[in-house]
Amino acid sequence: MTEHVTACSSSAVELVDWQFSRDGGMTETSVRLPHDAMIGASRSADAAGGSDSGWFEGGAYSYRTTWTSGEPVGNRWVILRFEGVQGAGELFVDGRPIGEIRSGYHDSDFDLTALGHVGDDLDIRVEVDDRQHPRSRWYPGSGLFRPVRLLLIPPIHVTADGVRVRTRSFADGVAAVEVGVELHNPGADALTVTVRLLDGDAVVAEGWIETSTAGTVHLTVPAARPWSVEDPMLYHCEVEVRRGGELLDRRVERTGLRTVSVDSRQGLRINGRVVLLRGACVHHDHGVLGAAGHRAAEFRRVRLLKEAGFNALRSSHNPASRELLDACDELGMYVLDELSDHWSVSKTPYDRADRFTETWRTDAERAIAKNRNRPSVILLSIGNEIPEHGSESGTALTAEIARFVRERDPDRHVTAAVNLFLSVLTSIKAGPSRGPSPASERGDTGAALGSTMANMLMNKLAGMFDLVARTRRADRVTRDSFAHLDVAGYNYALGRYRRDARRRPDRVILGTETLPGDVARAWQLVRELPSVIGDFVWTGWDYLGEAGIGVWMPGRRFAPLAKPYPYLVAGSGMFDITGRPDTSLRLAQAAWGGLAAPAIAVRPLDLAGVTVAKVAWRSTDAVQSWSWQGCVGRLAQVEVYSADDEVELIVNGRSVGRRKPRHHLARFALPYEYGVVVAVGYRGGRETGRSALRSSTGELELTVVPEAPQMSADGADLAFIGIQIADADGVVEMLADTEVTLEIEGPAELVGFGSADPAPIGSYVGATARTYRGRALAVLRSIGAAGTVRVTARSPSYPQATAVIATVAAKRAPRASH
Repeated sequence: MTEHVTACSSSAVELVDWQFSRDGGMTETSVRLPHDAMIGASRSADAAGGSDSGWFEGGAYSYRTTWTSGEPVGNRWVILRFEGVQGAGELFVDGRPIGEIRSGYHDSDFDLTALGHVGDDLDIRVEVDDRQHPRSRWYPGSGLFRPVRLLLIPPIHVTADGVRVRTRSFADGVAAVEVGVELHNPGADALTVTVRLLDGDAVVAEGWIETSTAGTVHLTVPAARPWSVEDPMLYHCEVEVRRGGELLDRRVERTGLRTVSVDSRQGLRINGRVVLLRGACVHHDHGVLGAAGHRAAEFRRVRLLKEAGFNALRSSHNPASRELLDACDELGMYVLDELSDHWSVSKTPYDRADRFTETWRTDAERAIAKNRNRPSVILLSIGNEIPEHGSESGTALTAEIARFVRERDPDRHVTAAVNLFLSVLTSIKAGPSRGPSPASERGDTGAALGSTMANMLMNKLAGMFDLVARTRRADRVTRDSFAHLDVAGYNYALGRYRRDARRRPDRVILGTETLPGDVARAWQLVRELPSVIGDFVWTGWDYLGEAGIGVWMPGRRFAPLAKPYPYLVAGSGMFDITGRPDTSLRLAQAAWGGLAAPAIAVRPLDLAGVTVAKVAWRSTDAVQSWSWQGCVGRLAQVEVYSADDEVELIVNGRSVGRRKPRHHLARFALPYEYGVVVAVGYRGGRETGRSALRSSTGELELTVVPEAPQMSADGADLAFIGIQIADADGVVEMLADTEVTLEIEGPAELVGFGSADPAPIGSYVGATARTYRGRALAVLRSIGAAGTVRVTARSPSYPQATAVIATVAAKRAPRASH
């Protein structure tokens, strides 16, 4: 299936349908992009990627497809664009080698025009070698996990990064907007460029210039609606290029009008209004879908994060996909986009840090171009926990990269996520990076400590991070790097905030990573100190790989940071991998003032009395449930999260007592009994709200619960379907898990099925999975036809259950042209 998005003589074709084979096998299967080859691979305790990759095996993969032009190509350029390939990719067209696809997160463009017979069929093949692991500190996925497009571009055209919308000011409802236009015009023909700004079909501003290369059109927009998280208003910017009366090219970009400014005295201001960032760090995978960058999954994640109270997202630790940024633009979410997790010092054996010096300029330019007209992107991080920040050469490189980014994008602010503890250890050459690296072997930056080893130390000595971050040495080794940034990003350094606000009065501070249990403390500092503009928690959404970094292990007093096979998920998210809110989210919401009533959670009663090894990246293992079959009489440790002065706990009508929350948390201990538990909040002696949890009653049943009654029949949309073990009232039971097999009938296919179990045995790509704490998630994808989809769930423990959803014809909104 292909989708045509046509704008005059330019067009883009999405190449969706491919034939796929694994590890040199002769058997091919049909796959539709985006596709993650790793999620379907085997897992084992001997996997080279270890816990970093979630114990998945690497592999070699082959993809092939044929493109047939559905329209006359004429004299247009033919450009094949890969938006990201995980693994070392090689492109072949009609059997001829074309080039290497070297980036998992940046565009790779290949000009096919010179092949000489464009207009006929093109046989396209991509060989992906992803056998060397670990190449990332988290689950990367493999293969063509982001879209592939074929662009048809006229000889005279607007360049790829050739429309640059800048909002210069807002005054009395009127916006002053500049639109820079850059052209490819080898003959230097005299051209007329017309720029229109549209709200729907209505033109709200228009202007034109005559040029042969580039120029700027100045627009005055009356009654302008500025873009913000609260009102994510998007306009369309239409650029037409004409020679005489002939229309040569037309480009349409979606954009929002907004201004961004920041300083240490007034903080971050969007459109002149102070904004405090309630941020979520997010990796790129989608749990049971693996790393495949489905548009619908990105929109779902952003929607759920926003509904939970987050207003900002950090793309940890690589540039965000276009689909994710589309969701942030449309739904309203500020973005801190990140360039890389490493510079020239390796963090894993195969992360290709040796190429950084040669490639960072190109990578930065591609990230800037991708973000250019996106109102959601307000900050660009040039690196995460870079060991070089503690060295003289690293400081010089910080200055060079920051200057490079500002020159090409003067409207966004530059930051870097700096781990002060790591920088101190690097400055005293405390240890080597993990694994071999040509860069570190050459001694380019000296011995440096990697993020993973620093995390291991933090897990054992969490307080040490704070103490080291407060030292004079920490200030001395980072101050020069921070001086080159617009915003100083602090990872796990809350202890410095007040001191640096006083001693470095011109420094703007952003908490780029904070432990989940420190969110309340961090938010108090954000509200108190004008120079601290926000806080990002690690993490907003759970992810695959870094297996068990946030998992409490029962039956042990101490546990390693990296958990053994079969652990898979990190376990540190405020949402789990299926999109269910974790109890740690309630602490953040209480701190932000977003809880309408106290939130109740209970530590797992099946583990009552069992020793548990805790970790720094999880503040609690409590679950928001009072339904624990077979646990009557066991000691229930109840946690109540609230912003109230006092909370009362009531069980089956009897008051257990009142407590004053400490850092928004009150604890109770009582024998568990079936029934209803209620938490009541009080301020000034008056009730402010109450919430309740119930235990299941009567017969349990298997249920199928779609999140929405329908999905688009566009061949790309997804349906998210909850599989639950619950009573007739929908109360989910924690201790009645079972294996479930799904049958899908109708115009949809199953693309992911699994649970939030931190150590699953089965695969996410099959039709059978075991529930965890009473739940699993199935994800269906439209196959491009309208109709009815029937989902049937079967289990050996419960009667089968069925749900129906509709696939309806819907026109998918076009993305901006090339």
